[in-house]
Amino acid sequence: MPSVLVTTEALRHVNGTFAKMLREAGYDVGYPAKNVLLSEEDCLEALQGCVAVIAGSEPYTDRVLAGLPQLRIISRNGVGYDRVDVPAATRRGVAVTITPEGNHQAVAEHAMALLLAVARTVAQNAIDTRRGLWRRRSVSIPLRGRTLGIVGLGRIGRSVAVRAEAFGVRLLAYEKFPDVPFVEAHKIDLVDLNTLLAQSDFVTLHTPMTAETRGMINRHTLARMKPGSLLINTARGGLVNEPDLVEALKAGHLAGAGLDVLVTEPPSPTHPLLALDNVIVTPHVSALDSQAIEDMAVGAARNILDIFAGKWPTVSLINSDVRAAWRQ
Repeated sequence: MPSVLVTTEALRHVNGTFAKMLREAGYDVGYPAKNVLLSEEDCLEALQGCVAVIAGSEPYTDRVLAGLPQLRIISRNGVGYDRVDVPAATRRGVAVTITPEGNHQAVAEHAMALLLAVARTVAQNAIDTRRGLWRRRSVSIPLRGRTLGIVGLGRIGRSVAVRAEAFGVRLLAYEKFPDVPFVEAHKIDLVDLNTLLAQSDFVTLHTPMTAETRGMINRHTLARMKPGSLLINTARGGLVNEPDLVEALKAGHLAGAGLDVLVTEPPSPTHPLLALDNVIVTPHVSALDSQAIEDMAVGAARNILDIFAGKWPTVSLINSDVRAAWRQ
């Protein structure tokens, strides 16, 4: 019986619809022995003999792929795939898929939650009250009448725009390939990145991490941001140069930040961002509400079943060139 390993931490030992789909199709569904984010060595050990994986954030490097000759599909349980060496996977005939329809609303809701929490100083005031300090430490920043800049207007960015409208904000977006009907329907002003940074009271990042976007928020771009503005990142930690962000926050140029992602996860307990009162950090959980977990898992399982059945997905397949080297 062919084996599929489920490495996504939120799905480990969850007997959901996705597992039933795979088992009914004749696959054995397994889980790693270690209940932690897998390292290269862990992947090489846990995935031996598996034909597919419902993958989390563990590394699929060329070394890992070389040591797993039976692996045919890496089905990412989410939309990010920067931990997968896609060219190496393509060379070795391994299909890489994502679940673009599964989590965009969950991430958008979390981005709005972070924005509201930072703007309204929710965490700081809640902690003070729990400690017996009944004080109003600062005046909140209202959303109404302010400007929200959305960097990346894909599925998640569009979902943020729809939700932000209800708060009465003006919407700006930086997007190279915009959905023009959506932009027009929601009265979004498309601008270049520098204009967005200069005019936005709140900036939220929803762009994939590529060679071009890595470190796009740095000393220079932070300096272009409006004084007293807020930065929200639920995309990828590598989009932000963290030492430069710390400097901008400590100097008071930025009023605060809400981050669900960091460059290194989990961070060191002494990470300087964790010491700042005007920063809220959550542990990369924006996509993990109950509905999104189920939807992504089913989508990841469906990608595996479809490819092995000869039905190549269009939207969710990352490396379409793999078809030339495909073998079951």
